[in-house]
Amino acid sequence: MPQAYVELNPDDAKRMQIKTGDKKKHRTMKKRLGIISLFVILFIAFIAVWNYSYYQGQEEAYIPIENNRPIPIIPSETGVFQRSGYALEYANMPIDKNHQRKLATYYKNRAYHGAPPSIPHPVKAERSMGGKTCLQCHENGGFTEKFKAYAPVTPHPEMVNCKQCHVQQQANSLFKGTNFPKLKAPKVGANNALKGSPPVIPHQIQMRENCLSCHAGPSAPKEIRVTHPERINCRQCHALNNKEITDIGIFTRARNNE
Repeated sequence: MPQAYVELNPDDAKRMQIKTGDKKKHRTMKKRLGIISLFVILFIAFIAVWNYSYYQGQEEAYIPIENNRPIPIIPSETGVFQRSGYALEYANMPIDKNHQRKLATYYKNRAYHGAPPSIPHPVKAERSMGGKTCLQCHENGGFTEKFKAYAPVTPHPEMVNCKQCHVQQQANSLFKGTNFPKLKAPKVGANNALKGSPPVIPHQIQMRENCLSCHAGPSAPKEIRVTHPERINCRQCHALNNKEITDIGIFTRARNNE
């Protein structure tokens, strides 16, 4: 089949050549702009890196000092400062005489002297660990309108499995009275080494290292409420004098092959 050819005018051919040339120039210009932009970005990055390296080089060289013999942290010594941030508030806090807790109530809530206190009220969530329920009231204390009392402050809020040691009172149904001799708690005002000297600490401090949680604030029993909570280093003057138990040393598990 014969092909048909269209003869162009000289003017039309010239216009087509101009358009084709413009397209080539446009593509060439795009490439040039891309290359120039790349070099500009590299130059700016070079300036930034050089500037950072220069100022870093102006700092004096030093060797960090590593403490190969760190001072061990003794929980019984550090715990006394845990609530020191509230010391001045405790010192300036008025005493609510209508809702004061007594030392007899404090000891009555324990199976024996030194035992963890029981839970004298219904538990909000029976299966809870304690961190999201107990600590709502017992982390920082405060007045509870439901019980018309101030919530005692726990000395160890970091131990969130509260019900591992603190259980509800279940003595109103199947239990009967026994002849178990309850150990008497230390008397107040009778544990001074000398007349006028600061009283000693007559109880164990394990789990009770935080002195202000029991001896300061509105929930503290009035008989043992400290008059100077702002002096936060309690054990600077009050020495430990607990002779109720014998120190057995460090427990070592016996090996089977020995």
